Amino acid sequence: MNKFLNSIKYTKTIDGALELLKIHFQVTTDVEKALDFSIQAHKNQFRKSGEEYVVHPILVSVITAYYSNDEHMVIAALLHDVVEDTATTIDDIQREFGKDVAHIVDGLTKITEIREHELAPATDNAKLITSALTFRKMLVAAIDDVRVMVVKLCDRLHNMLTLEALSAEKQKRISEETLVVYAPIAHRLGISTIKNVLEDLAFFYLYPQEYEKIDIHMRAYQQKVQLTINNFLSKTKKVLDKNGFTDDIKIFSRIKHYYSIFLKMQRKGVSIDEVLDLYAIRILVKEPIDCYNILGLIHTSFKPLVSRFKDYVSVPKENGYQTIHTTVFSDSKIFEVQIRTFDMHDIAEYGVAAHWKYKSGRSNTTSAKGPSLDWLHSLASSDASVEEFYDDAKQDLYSEDIIVYSPKGDIFMLPRGSTAFDFAYAIHTDVGNYAMEALINKVNKPLLTQLRSGDIISIITNNHIIPRCTWQDMVQTTKAKKSIKTLCHNRLKHIDDLSSKNIINTIFSRYKEFILDQLEDLKLTNLNKIVYNLDHLKHTKKTIQKYVRSTEGIFARFKVQGLSLKKIQFDNVLIYSNFSINTVSFDHCCHPKFGDDIVALKDQKDVTIHHKLCEKAYKKMKKNNQMLYCDWVKDKFYKYKMVVSLPNIRGELARLLTYLSVEHEATILLVEYGKDKYASNQYCTIDFEIKNDNKEQVRTLCEQKAKIIEFYLSLDAYK
Repeated sequence: MNKFLNSIKYTKTIDGALELLKIHFQVTTDVEKALDFSIQAHKNQFRKSGEEYVVHPILVSVITAYYSNDEHMVIAALLHDVVEDTATTIDDIQREFGKDVAHIVDGLTKITEIREHELAPATDNAKLITSALTFRKMLVAAIDDVRVMVVKLCDRLHNMLTLEALSAEKQKRISEETLVVYAPIAHRLGISTIKNVLEDLAFFYLYPQEYEKIDIHMRAYQQKVQLTINNFLSKTKKVLDKNGFTDDIKIFSRIKHYYSIFLKMQRKGVSIDEVLDLYAIRILVKEPIDCYNILGLIHTSFKPLVSRFKDYVSVPKENGYQTIHTTVFSDSKIFEVQIRTFDMHDIAEYGVAAHWKYKSGRSNTTSAKGPSLDWLHSLASSDASVEEFYDDAKQDLYSEDIIVYSPKGDIFMLPRGSTAFDFAYAIHTDVGNYAMEALINKVNKPLLTQLRSGDIISIITNNHIIPRCTWQDMVQTTKAKKSIKTLCHNRLKHIDDLSSKNIINTIFSRYKEFILDQLEDLKLTNLNKIVYNLDHLKHTKKTIQKYVRSTEGIFARFKVQGLSLKKIQFDNVLIYSNFSINTVSFDHCCHPKFGDDIVALKDQKDVTIHHKLCEKAYKKMKKNNQMLYCDWVKDKFYKYKMVVSLPNIRGELARLLTYLSVEHEATILLVEYGKDKYASNQYCTIDFEIKNDNKEQVRTLCEQKAKIIEFYLSLDAYK
């Protein structure tokens, strides 16, 4: 916490608060009048901590002055509680201080009234979610002047700074509300300094153990971290000095705030040592073009980590944020470098408040009439229900991670893009393993439905485990990915055991139905390899035949002697069997495609192919259904990628794909079609496989149906 906020936190007297106000704001006659009015109105009122109540509005005005420097906002901050807590009316405020101040105070009073009326008691955890939804709806609907929200954020900031005076239950409740409502709004308004402090303070009360772990680490390594950053700062300054950047720039280190470190650890599943941008510096320059000049110098002087480069200067965030982010290596350490102009820095730190703090300043980019307010006004005019409103609000009050709830009000933080399946595993591994479907805001949804902040999720479970191995790349959380991987590894191992056993029993079924049960003393090894290793199957078969010949009578020896496996091909599938097979078909339950792991289930003279992880097939395996060894016909295929230009005519793409797949037996792997529906020609990327390694021949046949822009065989893609 910076020196300014520390001074706010530990100021407990009227005289101390007045001194701070005079340091940070030139007190005018109207401000003096408002001070006297507020002191008189709150006379004989005290806070829970025992201090005189008026200290609070004075300190809120100090924070407001620090962020806005606007007289009307400072006066409104001084008076923000008088209508709620005293006999003073809005008409009284307007008569004494003018329409503008009265308008802001009225907005602040409405927010307080809405909050008190709509929010459930702190003890009612189950109602917390509905309360938060309603509060946010009414909050936005009450605002037609963003200054109201800026002052309200300053008010909440001081409340959070002095939260230790309240009970633990209220501390948690107010912190939840701060994290769910106020911090996202501060983020959306671009006031990062307030957002970061609110998040850290709420984090302290909601997750004290996690906060303490990060705090202990940061304190223990503070000197080492600072020395590392100082060394990198020194190198960077030398590079910039050498290239003429001396007087018009500012370089300083930036330490990631605790809650941001915590979120990154949760999202990435890493320790604090692995948070890449823990070491960070910021470079401020005069002109936007200088951002790119310095970026070039940084990238040529240090090795960049390209995957972590973001340019918000040319493409600003919706809240007006503009900065170039890049990450580089230096002395085996990873450093984040942020490059922005001084004007961009003002916007990043103060957001819409910069409009008032710097309204006589350097740039018109600090105007509050930018896109950052569009979301606020559009939501304020909404007549939607609570659920519909919050559905929209979740899109606009965006935070890096999302917060979702169980029906009981338990809070879960998940990475953006997480699904209901991630949520199931966040509750418990068994909930994820047995999950069948989800209720999101009381509506049935598939498990892979992406969640949004504020969603209330229930998971409906099955009575048996359902492995979904193909979903491993569709979930976001480390726990979900690892749980799916573990579950599928165990399931695959069991399937390999069952399949191998069933294949051997099927081969020898004319001699003995369940022969493996009679061969325990033979001590056959690696039986589970049979399902995917033909040589091991043949070796095991011979071992069993040899054993029967040496231990059984002549009739048994005769029966097992003729059990020879024949290779039978049906289109793209090979079957190895000592039985006659009439048909091979694919079941509709699992839709295996070429290259997938498959199993073959035998039913008299018919064979059905299933995906290896098919639930229907698994049930039959457990019932000892007869099985055969199967594999794909592994003809050599060659992968090609091409970009073609197609006339924007209905059916043109379908004709090309039909031509490739039907007439030339190509397998289409990927299609990415153009996005501009009004363009006369669309660009289309197609990946396909075909049994032809002559690139020129394949290109020629493709050119007969489309204009080729790029074309290459995957083998020479990097030549």
